[in-house]
Formats: sequence, structure tokens, C-alpha cells
Amino acid sequence: MHSTWNRYALLGTLAALLVLLGATAGQAVAASGISPARRFAPRQLVVKFKGERHGRTVGLPRGAGVLATARALRAKPQVEYAEPNYTATASAVELEPYVPDDPGTLEAPPGTPPTPTPGGWAQKQWDFLPYAGTATAKLPISPGGINVVGAWANLIADGRPGGVGIRVAVLDSGIAYRDYGTQYLRSPDFSPEQFLPGEDFVDHDRLPLDENGHGTHVAGTIAEQTNNGVGLTGIAYNAKLIPVRVLNRANVGYANRIAAGIRFAIQSHAQVINMSFNFACGEKVPQVDEALREAYDRGIVTVASAGNLTAAASSTKSCVSEPATGPRVIGVGGSTEGGCIGSYSLAGKGVDVVAPGGGPAGVGCPSILSRPIYQVTLRPGTTNQFTIPSTYAGTSMAAAHVSGTVALMLAAGVIPKSVTGKARVRSVTKRLEVTARSLGYPRTVQGAGLIDAAKATVAPSTGVTTSRRVG
Repeated sequence: MHSTWNRYALLGTLAALLVLLGATAGQAVAASGISPARRFAPRQLVVKFKGERHGRTVGLPRGAGVLATARALRAKPQVEYAEPNYTATASAVELEPYVPDDPGTLEAPPGTPPTPTPGGWAQKQWDFLPYAGTATAKLPISPGGINVVGAWANLIADGRPGGVGIRVAVLDSGIAYRDYGTQYLRSPDFSPEQFLPGEDFVDHDRLPLDENGHGTHVAGTIAEQTNNGVGLTGIAYNAKLIPVRVLNRANVGYANRIAAGIRFAIQSHAQVINMSFNFACGEKVPQVDEALREAYDRGIVTVASAGNLTAAASSTKSCVSEPATGPRVIGVGGSTEGGCIGSYSLAGKGVDVVAPGGGPAGVGCPSILSRPIYQVTLRPGTTNQFTIPSTYAGTSMAAAHVSGTVALMLAAGVIPKSVTGKARVRSVTKRLEVTARSLGYPRTVQGAGLIDAAKATVAPSTGVTTSRRVG
């Protein structure tokens, strides 16, 4: 009885206040129409009297100004608050597919430039496509795709398109990143602005130019220019690349050069280091491990290919090896267009995830899809001519997909800035793993599974000179 009396007393007080303000309390039923364009509902206030547990919504008569009435009510000692009935909007965005204009080819009839064809790249780059959804003429789907398209949209929505602001060091055979006389030319699908100063630990100079195409291909997957009407697309197309040459023309390198290259990347403030190469099975490379541990201590994400099983190695011992098994390195196996494990991809404890490497699948795969990984790179035997070859497949290519995806993750802010040092590396690895999709293989074969770029970018010292093979 007492509480009922208080309620009526409060309503009477409110009515009296409204009368004093030139309104009537007889219209206490809230209006129901809310325009999406309005900051608040018309002719409504949310009012709470002192002593009340909750506020209440009251209607205002026609002609009563919402803001003016709220201010007047807040001046009354009996009123704890009086506010407009503000509107809220869902904290989500409708992402449109990002379909670049890259034509998917460098070839054209004599005397005519390539014609930009929206979605042309998608006819070759199955690895960047969504693996589910509705296919269109410009954007098909691919069972082996990692949905880079979705990640692009996520980064555009975040205001960090293409991984802008992230620095990726590519330790490889060099990159065709600049002109040097007429003997060396920059790839037409790179821009000079996307490169930071590099180093050549083979020829011991500051011109880490590619002499065989492997490093240019790897760098293309990571950050080739996108939506520029040329060639193909890259994952983190706005990231900065640091070219570090540690492999010679025959794709052979040495531990001391590789360790020096890792330290150069650290000094260059790289946030991601890609290493698409491997030492032989079981070889110990403490010099490289020391450098990798320094990178880990600094919070730099290191990515390496798990290694390839070749005809020459098939009859001998082979295993996932350094640097993929180094301290906190993300070891990457290779998958195929059909969503299976590549026949070449080594298995073992060092496999953390798999990513597109292209090529043929192992025994038991239900799919015959076996296209390679396409990127713009040097024409074989040249250092100044470019093509899109169909001869690149392997875990080298797979590692590049992970490095590009990690660059997008770091740009997207899915790893909080407060997470630094070793914890940052662990957080990146864990997120890659929990957002991956299983291909149905044992963990030693697929790790946590095939990476999903779209899901991963949604906000929630001396003595050893061992040679090694390209991964």
C-alpha cells in the first residue's frame, strides 16, 4: 500500500512539474516511432526521481521540446536525472566484397596494354578466395582458399587497408624491388614506395636484388600491389617490405648469413619475418636459434616453411627442421587447391598450421585440383623480365601466406597493443590456430589446420656454416 502510494505521489509530482513546464501529464504513453536518423526518440524522456530504483519513460505533449524539457526537469531538486530517450545502432557493418581490378595477366596483344578486368586475378588466385558462400562470375569460391577477400574487407572496415603500417622482412633470394641499370628491373607489380632499406648478405652490399625469382614470388604473395590494374594481388598489399638476401642464385644459404639476416630484420624494426627455406633434417643451427630467440624476445613473429619432400630426399631421412622448429617460429605446411595436404609437405611436431602451397595432393585426397601458386616474378634465367609462371608450389609459398595474414592481423588490432614481447608472439600463434579449419589430417600433418585470413582478422652466434635447401 505504501509503495503504491509513493508511486502515485511521484507521478503526481511529475505531472505537476510538467504543468509548470507548460506541458500536461495526461500523455504518459510513450510514442513508438523512432527515426533511424534521430539521436533520440521524439516526444520522449527518461526520468528518474530521487529515491526511485529505476527511471521511467514519459511522453511529452506536442510542441514540448525534448532537450529543453529535460534541462528544466534536471533543475528540479526532486529529479535525479532527465534525459532524451537516445537511440543506439548495432555495432556491426555490412562488408562489401573487395574485388580488385588486377587483370590476372601480364600478357596482352602486341602494342596494347593489359586491360584491367575486375576479378581477373581471381581466376588464378584460388588461394585467396573464400571457401564457402555464393560464387559469382568475378568472385568464385575455392575449397583450398583462405578467404583473403574477407580479410581485405575486415581491414578496410578497420581503416587499415592492406595491413598499412606493418613491416615484413623477407629473408630469401632477394626481391626484384628496384631498377639497377638495365640488368635488374623492379617487378611491375611492386611500387618503389612499399620497400624499406634492405641488405644483401650474399654479395655483402645494400642491394638485395633477386637473381632467380624465388624471393620475388614469395614477396608477391605477402604484399604485391593490389587494385593497381597490373598482374595479380598480394595479401598485405599496403605493408612495407624489407628485402634481406640470404640465399644465392642457386637458392643455397648458410647459417651465419641467415643469423645475420634475422638480426638485420630485428634492427630494422620488422614485425614479421618470413623464412621460406629449411636446413636439412636433424641439423643443429644454434647460431640461427640464437637470432630467432632474440626476435622472439622482441615480440617479432617469425614464420618458416616446414620443408618439402622431394624425390631426392624420399629415400633418405627427412623431417620438419630449422628454422621451422626454432624458438617460437610458426612452422607452415602446404595445402592444395582441393583443400588437401600437398604431397610434398613434410610432417612432424614442427607443423603449427598449413596454408596454400599448391601442387599435387598426397594419396587419399578426393580432389584432383592441383594448380600452383601464381604470382608475378622473374622469367627463368633473367633478372629483368617478368611473367606469371605455373611452376611454383611448396611450403615456401605456404609460409608467405601465413606471413601476409599475420601482417593483416597485426594491422587489424586483433592482438591488443598492450600485449608485447613474447606474449605477442604467443597470442598471434594461438589466434592463427584457433581460427584455422581442420582438413581432417593428424596434427603432425596439418598442425591446427588451414589458416583462415578472414576469421583471424576479426576483432575479438658462431661456428656453424651449414647449407640448407629451399622449403
